[in-house]
Amino acid sequence: MESGYKVYIKKDFNEIDIKKNYDKVLVITDENVKKLYINDFIRTLNLKKKNINIKQYIINPGENSKNLKVYEDIFKFCIENELSRKSLIIALGGGVVGDLSGFIASTYMRGIDLIHCPTTLLSQVDSSIGGKTGINLGNYKNVIGSFYRPEFIYININTLKTLSYNEFLSGISEVIKYALICDYEFLDYLLKNKDKILNLDSGCLIYIVEKCSNIKINIVKKDEKESGIRKILNLGHTFGHGIEKLGGLSHGFAVAIGTHMAFKLAYKKGYINKAYYEKVLSVYKSYDIPITFDGINSIDILKVMKKDKKNSFSKINLVLPTGHSSVDVVDNIDENETINVIEEVRDEF
Repeated sequence: MESGYKVYIKKDFNEIDIKKNYDKVLVITDENVKKLYINDFIRTLNLKKKNINIKQYIINPGENSKNLKVYEDIFKFCIENELSRKSLIIALGGGVVGDLSGFIASTYMRGIDLIHCPTTLLSQVDSSIGGKTGINLGNYKNVIGSFYRPEFIYININTLKTLSYNEFLSGISEVIKYALICDYEFLDYLLKNKDKILNLDSGCLIYIVEKCSNIKINIVKKDEKESGIRKILNLGHTFGHGIEKLGGLSHGFAVAIGTHMAFKLAYKKGYINKAYYEKVLSVYKSYDIPITFDGINSIDILKVMKKDKKNSFSKINLVLPTGHSSVDVVDNIDENETINVIEEVRDEF
């Protein structure tokens, strides 16, 4: 693969090979990952023999760390520790660590090198790939950010075995998304191998991470800045961000509910048939991933959707299924149709 899209999928951190010369390395991670991996991870980098100064910056886990204050604090840390244009940032963690670290790397001294070492399923199959970085401004998700390629992405598949059950399922929601946008056989694979996947079979984990990363890389290489085909990766996200923000659900669970809304809307409009609609819902249910919600006002969800950064010309852009593992971006859905489908999915709770 071309530079910036190199993905290594391994069973440990021992094969990380940093070939370029750096004066300093900053590893950014969170408290949870620090407890599990940081000491062994730094040892496997084997950079002390090269006389490279390794620093650590630890953030609090969770979406609340993706803000301007934390961004500024890390920037000051970089300055105080004299990171230069010849320094490297390594993101060791999930999507929050990756998004934040990527934005730091892309803006510090107008850009220094970055390596992603994602440790959650969601970050391994999605957020670490494609160059998106970002932080939140108040309740507005990822409205500050950039597109910035890492030197490479190094995935240790065994980090998935330390995730909570719900965090793993949240990642499976993104895995299902890839099957729905372009690979119907992969959807059948997920159904057939559900038990092995939930039991964290290494062969299955490697297969699904490699499958999803290849799909995303192929799409991103055609449309790096999300002006065309890359938008299909947002299946379920426009609906889902409202659920995530207002309901406090994980990103993956919110996207699953948002995907249910997208499929229900497509079924109601005749874009897909009943059999396909029901099959997709059965996949989520088989993995015990929520596809309904409770207690959030539909008008409030619509307000969040209207502020989605992916909209254009004051129109809400929705990714809707148009057939088996085929989707398209539409911007002609009436607000009342949108509200109705939100309320129908909510009423199924």
